[in-house]
Amino acid sequence: MRARWAVTLLLLAVLALTASAARLDLDDDDDSGVLDELLAIDEEAERGGLLDAEGAGEAVRRAQSMVLSLDNDNARRAVEDHAELLLLGYAPWCERSAQLMPRFAEAAAALRAMGSAVAFAKLDGERYPKAAAAVGVKGFPTVLLFVNGTEHAYHGLHTKDAIVTWVRKKTGEPIIRLQSKDSAEEFLKKDMTFVIGLFKNFEGADHEEFVKAATTDNEVQFVETSDTRVAKVLFPGITSEEKFVGLVKSEPEKFEKFDGKFEEKEILRFVELNKFPLITVFTELNSGKVYSSPIKLQVFTFAEAYDFEDLESMVEEIARAFKTKIMFIYVDTAEENLAKPFLTLYGLESEKKPTVTAFDTSNGAKYLMEADINANNLREFCLSLLDGTLPPYHKSEPLPQEKGLIEKVVGRTFDSSVLESHQNVFLEVHTPWCVDCEAISKNVEKLAKHFSGSDNLKFARIDASVNEHPKLKVNNYPTLFLYLAEDKNNPIKLSKKSSVKDMAKLIKEKLQIPDVETVAAPDNVKDEL
Repeated sequence: MRARWAVTLLLLAVLALTASAARLDLDDDDDSGVLDELLAIDEEAERGGLLDAEGAGEAVRRAQSMVLSLDNDNARRAVEDHAELLLLGYAPWCERSAQLMPRFAEAAAALRAMGSAVAFAKLDGERYPKAAAAVGVKGFPTVLLFVNGTEHAYHGLHTKDAIVTWVRKKTGEPIIRLQSKDSAEEFLKKDMTFVIGLFKNFEGADHEEFVKAATTDNEVQFVETSDTRVAKVLFPGITSEEKFVGLVKSEPEKFEKFDGKFEEKEILRFVELNKFPLITVFTELNSGKVYSSPIKLQVFTFAEAYDFEDLESMVEEIARAFKTKIMFIYVDTAEENLAKPFLTLYGLESEKKPTVTAFDTSNGAKYLMEADINANNLREFCLSLLDGTLPPYHKSEPLPQEKGLIEKVVGRTFDSSVLESHQNVFLEVHTPWCVDCEAISKNVEKLAKHFSGSDNLKFARIDASVNEHPKLKVNNYPTLFLYLAEDKNNPIKLSKKSSVKDMAKLIKEKLQIPDVETVAAPDNVKDEL
């Protein structure tokens, strides 16, 4: 842990130190090996080895020399002076900025090693708000690429490979051409996820569609070759001699062959559906990509890391069977900022044991696997999710044991207590944190006492923070409804600003009660009405 923390500090120093020049001189030193040095330091720390402080410091110094520090005086000029400038806008207090800084440094080193002419800069947007406004930094972290003064905002994954690929596509050719086995083997050392295209003579309609797809996609590197021997270095399973497209990843399911029609949209869809691993580990950095995935059915496993070790191979097996149809995601429950918002949706925020849930991001429906977590149950859960027969999950408290003057309704009893009841139902929807709920609840209790002698009217209350029902859609609390016996599908919404007397009057009119005073009620309640 200490070694890991040390390398984090070293990598952060890449962007924390200040460069004095207003313009970068990218030709002073040969920095082609700085990325390897930085990654070697990182790998040594991961293994728990001792860091060579002098060597690590030198690697950091060389990487730091690539990054221009912007302020109110030089920010705008830096954009104007550089044909291509990659800028990181950050704030010292921002955790996501701290997470992105080392990846930005690695991307800068990688691009430098590839011979890119892109200049690199950082800007403390909190310290220099005027400069931030001048160059378009509006939040933290922000990555912007300026090409001849034109701004391009980066919205991809916060990884070295993703940033490098995006910058190269925006500043040069969208496709890397490899024509020798040596160049292919060297490429494999640098890029972990890429699309390989094999085309004879690099011409024809199919190749044109491949180039269009490569130009449109901003995240995955596309490479091409006309030599089958070279293609087989990158994708050993190639059988075609003249035309082939495939996706190469760094996970067990490493190779994916494209079998669709050679059209831009089909190639792009193939990449989108297959670029994620069988199980995606959910993080703050990839959350946006998970939410926006074209795979709308998503199964989440929530568990501590040590518990997931026992489940991983089983989940991976099921994920393989539903590849491109269901996305499988793992969330470490030790990361409360990631897991708790999800589990709260199910009322399971205090749950400690592994939990499997699902979401349909196309309509917001959520599901809970209540059976034991094993291969058969998970497979059946996924089959039902896929064919649309899995019942959505709605939060509910346990069934209430007692009925008082105001009936307690929970998610599981909403149908029987409200929608299927032969009585008219006055329903109060509240939450514990609602500011106005306590005062309104007292008024509802007065109404309940006043109409306590009515056989065709009952009063009910539901806590919306822990109970849900598909036919109860409420966003503001408290909310008051009157469900008439003859039309339960169209409840009457009452204003919470109404006085007790006005609400009693409305109830009397809708239920056609001839005289409120004929209803049995304590004298003091009658006086208020």
